[in-house]
Amino acid sequence: MTALAQDRKIEWRPGNELEYPVASGALIYGGALCALDLQGNLIPASDTAGLLLAGVATDRFDNSLGAAGELQAVVRRRGVIRCAFATTATQAVVGKAAYAVDDQTVALAAGSTGKVYVGVITGVIDGSNVFVDLERAGVYPTA
Repeated sequence: MTALAQDRKIEWRPGNELEYPVASGALIYGGALCALDLQGNLIPASDTAGLLLAGVATDRFDNSLGAAGELQAVVRRRGVIRCAFATTATQAVVGKAAYAVDDQTVALAAGSTGKVYVGVITGVIDGSNVFVDLERAGVYPTA
């Protein structure tokens, strides 16, 4: 494709919510952290190398009996969300990168093997829960 030589009409949307095809056999609960698998289908997030965080499921999406892409799921990909924390959360974790452990739990890089980046920890709720900013979800920072 070449550079523009005249004005063009842009297609625009806010990008707060996006729709993705759900993987075959996947059951995604409302509020779950969701990731894209190697085929680009949505699955519950886990500590698995190669996944890319897509966001948080807006509702429950059950494709447990369907083929890949038979169901589309909506995820929110911006905002600050509450996540369980894999170890004891202290104020010292604020500002650090959070990585998926499962579809509701995050850990620091040292507690993650798959390095599925979720976002930046913005606050501690208590010793077991933190707030994570998803704004940069899908970006691969160095661990």
